[in-house]
Amino acid sequence: MKIKVGVIFGGESVEHEVSIISAVQAMNKMDIEKYDIVPIYISKDRVWYTGAMLKEIETYQDMNLLKRYAKEVVLYEKKGHFILQSKGLFKRQIDEIDIAFPIVHGTNVEDGVLQGYLQTLGIPFVGGDVYASVAGQDKLFMKQIFESEKLPVTPYTWFYDVEYNDEKESVITKIESNLKYPVIIKPAKLGSSVGINVAHDNAELIDAIEDAIKYDSKIVVEEVVENLKEVNISVLGNYENQQISAIEQVMSKKDFLTYEEKYIGNKKTKGIKGIKNFAKAPSKGMASASRVVPAPLDKKQQEEIEEIGVKAFKALGSSGVCRIDFLIDEKTNKIYINEINSIPGSLAFYLWEPIGKRYTELLDDMINIGIKDYKKRIAKVHSFDSNILKGFTELGGIKGMKGLKNNNK
Repeated sequence: MKIKVGVIFGGESVEHEVSIISAVQAMNKMDIEKYDIVPIYISKDRVWYTGAMLKEIETYQDMNLLKRYAKEVVLYEKKGHFILQSKGLFKRQIDEIDIAFPIVHGTNVEDGVLQGYLQTLGIPFVGGDVYASVAGQDKLFMKQIFESEKLPVTPYTWFYDVEYNDEKESVITKIESNLKYPVIIKPAKLGSSVGINVAHDNAELIDAIEDAIKYDSKIVVEEVVENLKEVNISVLGNYENQQISAIEQVMSKKDFLTYEEKYIGNKKTKGIKGIKNFAKAPSKGMASASRVVPAPLDKKQQEEIEEIGVKAFKALGSSGVCRIDFLIDEKTNKIYINEINSIPGSLAFYLWEPIGKRYTELLDDMINIGIKDYKKRIAKVHSFDSNILKGFTELGGIKGMKGLKNNNK
């Protein structure tokens, strides 16, 4: 019997379209001999849909047609089954899934919110749990964990938007006192380079901060690594076992790889047309991102990146496949860990193919890890059979339910 995999994607996130790209690619690469694929699309207004049409990238060119023909559903648990049920007056079961596979990016989905919902339902799911997802999305939490593990991070500082709005000069002084220009300004909980800018002076710093606080309440500011070479590695597994991919060097014409370079590319591939072209050429990974695989590194650098990557993966309690980004100062050969992407764009399949792991095999590995994680999770004690409220009478003692009833009145 085939395993029914519910691929969840979309969501209320500025990375909504990137999630669609990643999910459609993955659904078209899953082994249909092993899996029945059930697409579960979350619209930007948080409505859940299912239907076979959602496996095709062309569907997302006309959202009115999508909403007319796809089935609006809710996901719930019933007697150990995970049901997709229609909404409205006459409710009926539309489909059922055995395991959820979130292929989501950004706030409200990748950051632990969706994982918490799935864990509350008790459904098996692929990828990190709530804790790993939160730490993997919040750049500040991530850096603090890396620091505690003695992993090398660039000099940084951070602040809340309210601090900037109330005491702008104080925040600017804090940044300029602790860091040297150029600096890079990042919303703490976004990905795909959204809201990120480099500042070379005070005026650019103010502009960059005011852009970043449009997207997030917490802002991280870091020193830019000079003589920069950016390389990435992917790690597959869980806290018990890890595999490492090839290492890539990412190329950019800017100070960092931008959203446009990652997903939109040249003028001929802007908007939904770019998404369509991208989905038809999945072997290229992120549409217009220029990369060298394997990255030109000496053996010592390669081993250091692999070692740091595994340590970071384990420190965050990651699971499934992650992509970990590194910054190298080519003048000093100093290596810094930049960030972990708990659900990377295209699931970083392009880093596994050079070492002989096809995308279909990678997806199969991820699903198997998700099943193993679920079995380990349910084997732990999460509640007690005893009821301490039995005989409870008041806040100071346990004498009978009468007291509890009186208190409630």
